[in-house]
Amino acid sequence: MGDPVRKARILVIDHDPAVRALITTRLLLAGHECVEVENAGEAEARLKSQSFSLVLSALHLPDRSGLDLLKEVQQRSPHVPFVICTSEGDVQTAVESMKLGAADYLLKPVQLDLMVGSVEKALQSEQSKIELEGYQSNLEETVERRTRQLHTAIRRIEYTYDETLAALGGALELRDIETQGHSRRVTHYCLEMARAIHCSHEDLRAIARGSFLHDLGKIGIPDAILLKPDSLTPEETILMHTHVRIGYELVCRIAFLTPAAQIVLTHHERWDGTGYPQGLRGKEIPVGARIFAIADALDAITSDRPYRAAASIEAARDEVERESGHQFDPELVQVFLQIPEAFWRKIRREATERPQLALAGLAEAFGKPESFLEYLH
Repeated sequence: MGDPVRKARILVIDHDPAVRALITTRLLLAGHECVEVENAGEAEARLKSQSFSLVLSALHLPDRSGLDLLKEVQQRSPHVPFVICTSEGDVQTAVESMKLGAADYLLKPVQLDLMVGSVEKALQSEQSKIELEGYQSNLEETVERRTRQLHTAIRRIEYTYDETLAALGGALELRDIETQGHSRRVTHYCLEMARAIHCSHEDLRAIARGSFLHDLGKIGIPDAILLKPDSLTPEETILMHTHVRIGYELVCRIAFLTPAAQIVLTHHERWDGTGYPQGLRGKEIPVGARIFAIADALDAITSDRPYRAAASIEAARDEVERESGHQFDPELVQVFLQIPEAFWRKIRREATERPQLALAGLAEAFGKPESFLEYLH
């Protein structure tokens, strides 16, 4: 912007041939090309068939007002500057012409050097405007492209995060072979209940991550306790309970996992306040942890243990209902009971027998997202 005005093609409109010749001669000397016409009709015909950089018109034309022509030029070719020349010194007319979009308003007899300056100023202004619009358009395209690239990069990073989480959960399950598939199953169970109560996408993300990583703190528990086939001593029980704090301390230090950390910390709290580590009661417990408590019980009851065989889904539902108001949130228990047994059975089978499908997702169960990891993004 600010470059010298390039050679322009100017349409000069005036009923007086002598005035047209005078104006045209001076503009030719300034390096511009001119086309002369004497009325608005001829001007319209030229504007339809030819391209012009600027229109310089008398206010009073034989067939129409210059202001009417100005309106038409503004509608058809808004980027073509329009300069009015008139023998009238009417301030109101000048103001009206400028409101309609005229670049300038000159009085006759025209001062030729002043006219050239006005024409070139109008051309320079329009040239700057076009360059600015081009710059803004390019800038918008650049911003849009970079924004798409940024979103793609963020999604790639988040997928990498959650693939890492999946690997962590898998490593923990390999250590605790008794509960293999547990993290995958409870995560799917939790997501189904969370969707049933219309949790937001952000809450679903936190619930998915917190559920999947709920036992991460067990990496800090000695094998002698974690894998002990017999009942734990009171001292060992206290040590086992520390896994929620260990997991919380690990997870809360990672910014994108901060919302999930609360589930890791509170997943062993009970509705009646007898849980650990804080003894939270009722709705003091985060909703994700209250959902998790039911999902965890469902999985525990329907899984084999050294000291008992797995029970049925029906038996698990009965146990959860019995513990309503004690271990579990009564409202969430009702949500759980309204979901058909067959659905829980399907989740369990696929999460256990087809782990890749479990991690790739249950699109039919969870709706639009194509993968389980969609809940984590």
